[in-house]
Amino acid sequence: MEFNGDLKYRNLPVVVLVGRPNVGKSTLFNRLLHKRRAITDPTPGVTRDPVGMDTFIRGKPLRLIDTGGFKLDRESSPGDTLDDLVVGRTLETIAEAALVVLILEAGVVTAEDEEFIRILRPLQDRLLVTVNKTEGGRREADAWNLLSYGFEGIFMISAEHGDNVGELEEAIISRLDFSQVELDEAESRPIRLALVGKPNTGKSTLSNRLTASLSSLVSDIPGTTRDVVEGEFFYKNRRFLVLDTAGIRRKSKVTENIEYYSVNRAIKTMDEADIVILLIDAQEGLAEQDKKIAALAHEKGRGIILVLNKWDTMPEVKNSFTAASDRTRFLFPKMDYAPIVALCALDGSGVEELLATAIRMYGQLIKRVETAALNQALERWLLEYPPPVGPQTRFKVKYAVQVSDNPVRFIFFVSRPGAVGEAYVSYLRNRIRRDLGYSLVPIGIELRSSRSDNLSSGKARSTGKASSRHPPSTGRGRK
Repeated sequence: MEFNGDLKYRNLPVVVLVGRPNVGKSTLFNRLLHKRRAITDPTPGVTRDPVGMDTFIRGKPLRLIDTGGFKLDRESSPGDTLDDLVVGRTLETIAEAALVVLILEAGVVTAEDEEFIRILRPLQDRLLVTVNKTEGGRREADAWNLLSYGFEGIFMISAEHGDNVGELEEAIISRLDFSQVELDEAESRPIRLALVGKPNTGKSTLSNRLTASLSSLVSDIPGTTRDVVEGEFFYKNRRFLVLDTAGIRRKSKVTENIEYYSVNRAIKTMDEADIVILLIDAQEGLAEQDKKIAALAHEKGRGIILVLNKWDTMPEVKNSFTAASDRTRFLFPKMDYAPIVALCALDGSGVEELLATAIRMYGQLIKRVETAALNQALERWLLEYPPPVGPQTRFKVKYAVQVSDNPVRFIFFVSRPGAVGEAYVSYLRNRIRRDLGYSLVPIGIELRSSRSDNLSSGKARSTGKASSRHPPSTGRGRK
């Protein structure tokens, strides 16, 4: 099969990067991806969860996974349970790999390195050994001494500077079988769910529940998840990809460099998602930080589901969910289109309703309205609620087009964009929701001068990146 970098594929061979903490796994991961995806920091143990991404190396598609560092000294520290989880997850990931890339450091062989070498010795047929931090031939003699451990060969590289990484890429590709790789057709692509929220609201527990796995570490320690963890599952013949993100804290609470990058990664993950699932602690209710997270997702035009997690801890009172929903709507009226679901990630109650809601929402996100049908509807809307006729407020709505789905965006061509009040924009948005089947998703509306009569020029007025039914005040968002 000829592979095209613009297409998506499934059944990809898996390549796993392993080694002790701070040996350069995440730096090599980013180097092979040609982008900054894994968090790199001098602090040992930054990567805890396995972090995976589909990519192309030398024109071949594969899945690359960065793992948590392998530690031996984990019995005496207060975080020993978390360290055990990290190591256990790393070993599970190795067992599923088509190729394991062991990363060592020239001249520095630790007890962790030797234990890892012992564990990987039976996997020689799917093992590549790299010696990192050998830029410019540094410590080359020390690197060759590692052959005494019985390796068939080694690759001396510098993940930071890129030395000899090209040769490593060629070796990786030569050791992989691509015969099972298939084209991932558009209709079979997964619905991408980003799990976001404040720390310790149950994101990783829900991720593991959905994927029926332990892909995300679960601990009572807030901030356990630092990178974005991907997992796949099926529900009613639909494929889903779940992205478990680090908890998003207020900027005043973000003090470590590692957490700063984690938070930014979680925010960026919203760009890669179709639907954002905002987990809210049912007992604590909607917080100001939850509003900010939802506002970010809204601005990006992502579908948003508000999930009241840990619902099992709530009192069993009649109409309690209705009351909680009303309270949430009252505190956050801007998100009145977003569905609310009560859920217990720990026992799975409410998960089916969540996924059914996600499927309906995704259908609206990818829905396209023909221009003719849209403008027939527009004629009715203008008859039912004509634009104002005052000398300062007069304008004519000429026609409309849908310019994108997922996110859903429309352009309305009008004679005087600056004269259109926010109340009329809200009216148009509400009619789109009611008449065209977009009740669950954010809708972006841009007003453009009809004098240009095209989509690439002319004065325009945007009502927000993905304005809600309660848009910003008049005058905001002008271009």
